[in-house]
Amino acid sequence: MDQLKHTDITGKIIGCAMHVHATLGNGFQEVIYQKALEIEMALNDLIFEREKEMPIYYRNLQIGTRRVDFFVAGIIMVELKAITLLEDVHLAQALNYLEAYNVEVGLLINFGSKSLTVKRLTNKKFKS
Repeated sequence: MDQLKHTDITGKIIGCAMHVHATLGNGFQEVIYQKALEIEMALNDLIFEREKEMPIYYRNLQIGTRRVDFFVAGIIMVELKAITLLEDVHLAQALNYLEAYNVEVGLLINFGSKSLTVKRLTNKKFKS
């Protein structure tokens, strides 16, 4: 099995998200969790960009851009949701973003359910 990459950083991000969820609970809009996670990650010395505009490529040509909720340490994409239930479509969308941005590791974090839901994503098509 592949050694999980960047577990030190993803672990810190997940810890921050757990603290935010334990403090706020569920039921708020995504932007509230985004702002709280921004504060928590800064307090935990994580280097990140919020709402980072990322290029989207098709056949090595840039065809557009999209904002990612957080881009942490220049290597990890973090997408937030605040919905009752994460569905396969949300997972597929986040994986598509990883591939389109050519980012190797991502986290899909959902604050909307009673328990925090975190999905770790790996881009199998990543080109270093």
